[in-house]
Amino acid sequence: MTRVQNRRAPARGGELDDCLHACAVHSGKVVGSLDRRRAELAEQLRKLLVVVATEGTTTPAPAPAGGATALLKRAVKGAASPSGGINNDLLDALLAVANKALECGYNDELNLALVISDTVLAQRKNSRAGWRLRARILEGLGEEREAIEAYERYLELTKDDGFGVANRISGLRRAGERESELLDLLKRQVPAAVDHVRAPSTATWAEGLALQAVGDWQAAEPRLVGALLSLAEDEAPVNDRQELLSQYLDLRLAEGNDAGVTEAVALYAEQRRIRMRGPVGNPTVDGVQWISLGEFRNQIAGKSVCLIANSGRVGASGMGKEIDNYDLVVRFNSYKIDPKNTGERTDIHVSIHKHAFNWEKPVTTRLIFGGVSGDWKHSLRNKLVPGAQKYLGDESLRWPMRNIGQIGADAWSGIPTSGFNMLWLLDFLDVSPTLDLIGFDFYESGAYRVQEAMKLAITSVHEYTSEKDWVMQRAQSVTDMRISLR
Repeated sequence: MTRVQNRRAPARGGELDDCLHACAVHSGKVVGSLDRRRAELAEQLRKLLVVVATEGTTTPAPAPAGGATALLKRAVKGAASPSGGINNDLLDALLAVANKALECGYNDELNLALVISDTVLAQRKNSRAGWRLRARILEGLGEEREAIEAYERYLELTKDDGFGVANRISGLRRAGERESELLDLLKRQVPAAVDHVRAPSTATWAEGLALQAVGDWQAAEPRLVGALLSLAEDEAPVNDRQELLSQYLDLRLAEGNDAGVTEAVALYAEQRRIRMRGPVGNPTVDGVQWISLGEFRNQIAGKSVCLIANSGRVGASGMGKEIDNYDLVVRFNSYKIDPKNTGERTDIHVSIHKHAFNWEKPVTTRLIFGGVSGDWKHSLRNKLVPGAQKYLGDESLRWPMRNIGQIGADAWSGIPTSGFNMLWLLDFLDVSPTLDLIGFDFYESGAYRVQEAMKLAITSVHEYTSEKDWVMQRAQSVTDMRISLR
């Protein structure tokens, strides 16, 4: 056994000064790290330094990453706590540090992220980002019960589940049910295991391994299963339970001549699959039909199409009725419905696979775009909402500009936006008598999105200037609100 520890999440106080001190101390561990993730964490700690120093009584100048440790410590020591708790700039900086710490995945970084999340929630008890962060950290630590509670609190505070949190909760619960079924099966298959449940799990497991090593599997197995049952009763972290379940099944398979092991392995695999992928099965269930490029062409042929931007200009357009008069209304990613300005209908929802904003909204057709096939498939399995769409674009529609048009990074270096991918596809198919863009100013008027998405950056990896030039070269008419390509 490599480890059996009834590890609980560490006690946290939630004090801002203590949190900043923890960040200062941790910065000394990661500055200059060769680990890419820890180097990125060090950079976020440096940015936190700038925010803290700016708000304090002293304002040290920003320094290169190598000097972050000393300056952050000095800033924390010399700065007064921001009046009124955490302001928006400090909140964003702390969340950025915590998210990078979470990506590292190591226990030290997970504990730092947990300190930050508790501090955020102590200062802002209704912070959606704080509750979601806390849930993700607790899940990483294997504290699933607490993670589910935090996820549920997040859902109570938001109307737009753009991150697929409800699906994640369902997955964790169903995985826990399957794990319980597996342990019940082991208890029935190895009835002598109940005699070892009350003993310390670490010692019991070690005794079982020692007996197995000398060839006494009959005496070893009840102890190994007893230790597993004990860990479950004590609500030990899921990570520990999973590791030992895997080791036990490996040992049992190695013994051979075991007719009951197949059922146990199947249950183990099922609960592992659900934890990794969520509870949504094959996305073709519940009446959903895959459509290919050719079938999508037939779906839009001869119909007037409007593409609605998620721009501030649309949010004040007053064009709702006019938008709904098109044969097909296309909306993107985290679109916001405001009947007066945006219209009410959505016939085609186009989204990048990385987010799940509006995936629960019923539409006729949903096209999910993604550059990497494996990541795209994983997102569909985890985030697709059965019954929310009749048609779903297949692999042929996954990444139109690159895969259909064969336009590589040498010809178009930027990552095409969802809107541009869709527009390029419609222009390429050339079967729509009317093809209008409503409110496309390439975010010059700011974003108009569901609330949960408003903090998402308008990322620089997209070449909006190139996209605008492409559109204007093909425009047949242009007004303040409408660009017509046909």
